[in-house]
Amino acid sequence: MGKDLRGLGGYLLAFGKWVLAAVALGVGCGVVGAFFHLAIDVVTEFRMAHTAIIWLLPGAGVLTLALYKLCRVGYGVGTNLILQTADGEGRVPILLAPLIFAGTLLSHLFGASVGREGAALQLGGSIGYNFGAAFRFDKEDREVLTMCGMSACFAALFGTPLTAAVFVLEVLRVGTMRYNALLPCVLSAYTAAFVAKCIGTQPMAFALSGLPEFGPLPALQVAGLTALCAVVGILFCTCIHKAGHLLERVIPNPYLRIAAGGLVVAIAAPLLGLYDFTGAGGHMITNAIAGQAPWYAFLVKILFTALCVGAGFRGGEIVPTLFIGSTFGCLAGPLFGLDPGFGAAVGLVALFCSVVNCPLASVFLAIELFSPGDVSTFVVAVAVAYVLSGYFGLYGSQRIVFSKVRQKVIEITAQ
Repeated sequence: MGKDLRGLGGYLLAFGKWVLAAVALGVGCGVVGAFFHLAIDVVTEFRMAHTAIIWLLPGAGVLTLALYKLCRVGYGVGTNLILQTADGEGRVPILLAPLIFAGTLLSHLFGASVGREGAALQLGGSIGYNFGAAFRFDKEDREVLTMCGMSACFAALFGTPLTAAVFVLEVLRVGTMRYNALLPCVLSAYTAAFVAKCIGTQPMAFALSGLPEFGPLPALQVAGLTALCAVVGILFCTCIHKAGHLLERVIPNPYLRIAAGGLVVAIAAPLLGLYDFTGAGGHMITNAIAGQAPWYAFLVKILFTALCVGAGFRGGEIVPTLFIGSTFGCLAGPLFGLDPGFGAAVGLVALFCSVVNCPLASVFLAIELFSPGDVSTFVVAVAVAYVLSGYFGLYGSQRIVFSKVRQKVIEITAQ
């Protein structure tokens, strides 16, 4: 009996420790994430009202790189390091949080075609890891706190706490989940989302129309669209990874490389009328869900994002992924007899799953973004996208533990 009581007492202490730590991180990351969210909105509105500012994009890239050099933080430090740290293989510099904050704001202010989730994961991971170090948590606990911070900032920026928590649990090792981190990640994500909403941020959500009643025909139609989305996902991941290697070979100097990438975007946007493809492009996602998107939108966004990420601009790839998936789905959905707005929603979810290899988080993303009621069609899309996208992924440090087609442990990194 005594042993049982001591065991119960230990569990209660551990529960209390993680509740306090997760809520504290959720509040802190919620405040940081909310102000980051609002700051991104402000600079985006300013850029759209003053389009000529894009000519300063090369200088913004050089300034971002110079800030990293000045603070002695490696420019290669990014989301992959955060994932490695959460998996027990790295440490996060304390200056990473302010650097990614500043670098991403510069990218969005001057028109680099990047997202913001990379910044969210890096911000949260940096805060969580250094919170654990400051309060002398051991190495394993710091890994969990890193995951908590990632969940919290992701939730604060997107207003999707369940997706954020499950995404962080899934993305590290595809096929396995660290259930010991479930409670703190969920608590920190919901706390951060609540704090951000109180500060004034609006969660990402869309009104969905054209949702068919689930049955064999809609399932086949969605599966056909999703198969094409998986191909687009492979193309996107390949372009993201190859662009960086190609630009590094062609322009070895990092300052010249980021300036050249910014100059190409600065010339192409006004010359070809492609301002909608600068920045994250959230308004284009809204248009696609409403059934309106140019046929070429997904291709241009792939090229712009690959160029900007490959050149070294700070930000992320998830919002561009949502852009690409929704605009492609809007285009291809009617080919399978689907409403273009519903096709855009399916494309968004399917492409997200294809490039991050997180099927559970993808289903929850559909629920939190679209509130579809019957989620069956999205489950079909996620299942097909997960298998047909193969072992490609945005994050090179992501480990895929199990084969997608056989009962076999493979332990490979995403391509």
